[in-house]
Amino acid sequence: MFRTLIGTAATALALSALPALAEIKIGSIAELSGPGAAAGTNFRDGVKMGFEEINAAGGVLGEQVALGEYDSQTDPQVSRAMVQKAIDDGVVALTGTVFSSSTVVNMLVAKQAGIPQFTGSEAPSITSMNNPYIFRTAFGSQKGVPKMAKYMADEMGVKKVAVVWANTEFGKGGHSSFEKEAKNYGFEIVADIPTEQAQNDFSADVVKLKGVEADAVFVYLTEEESARFLREARKQGVTQPLVGETTLIGHKVIELAGDAANGAMGHVGLTPDADIPAMTEMVEKFKAKYNYTPDHNAIKGYTAAYTIKCVTELVGKADSQAIADKMHGLTLKAADCPGVLMDVSWDDTGEMSRESFFVEVKDGKQVVKAILPPN
Repeated sequence: MFRTLIGTAATALALSALPALAEIKIGSIAELSGPGAAAGTNFRDGVKMGFEEINAAGGVLGEQVALGEYDSQTDPQVSRAMVQKAIDDGVVALTGTVFSSSTVVNMLVAKQAGIPQFTGSEAPSITSMNNPYIFRTAFGSQKGVPKMAKYMADEMGVKKVAVVWANTEFGKGGHSSFEKEAKNYGFEIVADIPTEQAQNDFSADVVKLKGVEADAVFVYLTEEESARFLREARKQGVTQPLVGETTLIGHKVIELAGDAANGAMGHVGLTPDADIPAMTEMVEKFKAKYNYTPDHNAIKGYTAAYTIKCVTELVGKADSQAIADKMHGLTLKAADCPGVLMDVSWDDTGEMSRESFFVEVKDGKQVVKAILPPN
């Protein structure tokens, strides 16, 4: 299960007689199969590219990083077992998982072992459980949804909203956050439509939407579900603006939905189409390496690798407890740690804060409509 980024099978025999090289073990727990494979593979590839770059530049504190890859299979209990396996393998830190329903289960194992975990999950509950070892690589929905709702109210003039959401740990978090913001901005929710995880057919849900008068539809589904929903909405001629978070307008969704994604809009914490030189460089390197355009999950994974590098160097040792302690209240500047791509901060709960973007999909690309300040 554990694969190192240093050395190859061909050289292993030749090196066997030499003293063992110092290395820092990191565990990558990701959804490499099952319904979350699109998101998990992006995240894993970002982590892997980041650590390969770090190793090529001399490693962390002069030591190479050995990256272990573990497939959660998009199953919470399997993810828990994989986190335990990584800990048994001697990792200093963990990256993943992406799906919140897995992270709320497996983070308890990492917490018990005192291993810092850099997750791509966005459910608010992740950072509200008094876990001093969990750290986000993207906003929780309780941070992102308020930015989106403010734009809907101030720039779009929305008054009536229909809501389509996944009835999962991830979806419940987004739904709860939006309900709170709807009250803050006086939105009337004219339809509230829960859906099931990995749902394939959204025809009945779209029929319900067409039966109500709404200024916009807030959509909070996973990437694959969002693509299916967008295709069905286009098929049935839905005309209201479809607004959501990253999982509605990410590059994997655009790839899967095709032209049906055009016109969808929403808030994204990270976008490969942002006019940020470091982001553009990362995206081009990723495309050259993997032959596909990274989505926000890949950028999350990449920045997780560099966060671990920079924090380890700040504390001066590859020590799990020291890394976790340093993360609380930390700000990393892109000028000092370029791999994080944008200035970023974490609070005492592991929640993060940085600038983000409101985008619209046009001709298969995210077009930035506004840069939103940290909150």
